[in-house]
Amino acid sequence: MRIGGNILLPYEHPDEWLKIVRDLGYSTVLSPVKKENATEEEIKAYVTHARQHNITIGEVGVWNNPMALDAHVRKEAIDYCIRRLHLADALGANCCVNIAGARGEGWASLYEANYTDDTYALVVDTIREIIDAVKPTRTCYTIESMPWMVPDSPEQYLKLLKDVDRSAFGVHLDFVNMINSPKKYAQRDAFIKSCFDLLGPHIKSIHLKDIKFTEVIPCHLEECQPGHGDLNFGKILQWCEGVDTDISVFVEHMSQQEDYKQAVKYIRDIAKTVHVHVI
Repeated sequence: MRIGGNILLPYEHPDEWLKIVRDLGYSTVLSPVKKENATEEEIKAYVTHARQHNITIGEVGVWNNPMALDAHVRKEAIDYCIRRLHLADALGANCCVNIAGARGEGWASLYEANYTDDTYALVVDTIREIIDAVKPTRTCYTIESMPWMVPDSPEQYLKLLKDVDRSAFGVHLDFVNMINSPKKYAQRDAFIKSCFDLLGPHIKSIHLKDIKFTEVIPCHLEECQPGHGDLNFGKILQWCEGVDTDISVFVEHMSQQEDYKQAVKYIRDIAKTVHVHVI
């Protein structure tokens, strides 16, 4: 298994990037290429550095709204998805990841229309459009699950895989984003295991986050840094390793570089106790 996360410090060239990656203890990384207009030579330089130092490129993020109601915004979002998938293929990344999108002004917000049959059909068509425009051979396009849009459960993700029906469509697993009810939280071990059981062969990358519950009305479920919540990471890491011994897992959503180092150390320490090998 490999572990990585975000890089909050600036860098200008591969040598600077590599120094930061090593300091953080990463063995897999998000896209090292920051410039939208990066040349082939610049892309190749990062790929070469990664290969020479046994670092994989796990994800190329998109983070926009291909479901936008405004036709112009939607087209621009899809065009950007296509460009990012091209970059992921050039980098040989495990996956290119985005959310499915929201049917409103907020790019990742809750709307009633997120749940309609027409929206689901549009999600399927849009994913096909993005993949067919690129025809990637070295990467997959994936969707990060969200609590309030397609796909919000492992069962719905499995259905989406079948309906999209493209070999270059895979799974980006964020199980915390699918713990969207008190029942799922209470049964969290069984729920997370079901994610791996149903989606395991299709998983290309995994987000490792923790979650905690506050007994207020209505209930409050809060994402937090690994080790600061209630998840059993010993079991989770064993399930991750069961997908692929070289799978990429990522910690995320921290505001300080030191927090990323602490989260990586926590995961590595837990892995040792359950005999999971982390590169």
